[in-house]
Amino acid sequence: MVKAWVVANLAIGQTVTLIPHIISLTHIQNTGAAFSILEGQQWVFYIITIIALVVVAVLWRDSRGHLLYRIGLTLIFAGAIGNFIDRIRQQYVTDMFQVDFMNFAIFNVADACLTIGVIAVVIHLIFFDQQAKA
Repeated sequence: MVKAWVVANLAIGQTVTLIPHIISLTHIQNTGAAFSILEGQQWVFYIITIIALVVVAVLWRDSRGHLLYRIGLTLIFAGAIGNFIDRIRQQYVTDMFQVDFMNFAIFNVADACLTIGVIAVVIHLIFFDQQAKA
């Protein structure tokens, strides 16, 4: 929904302040990863995403009874699919969220899902995974 609004209403590179000095919307087309790493190397992202989706699906299937782990894996899957669809359709992802109080990559909802999902999985593995502790 935010992405559709940004694409329809902001020119590439245009910025609209949401909360002054905190967050803005900036419309960019990113052919790379965070900070434009591997810019233009779409085939790398296709391969990595397909492998990641298979691994996450297998881990999710075996995650019954571990709510935080399952939520984390679901967010990772959702974020990977979101960016994958953009890359297949457009050869780039649309990024829009710009943190104004620090120098940070402009990102999208899929990136946020991936980040939060990884954090949830790491928290589960560190604090709640009994098999890892045994």
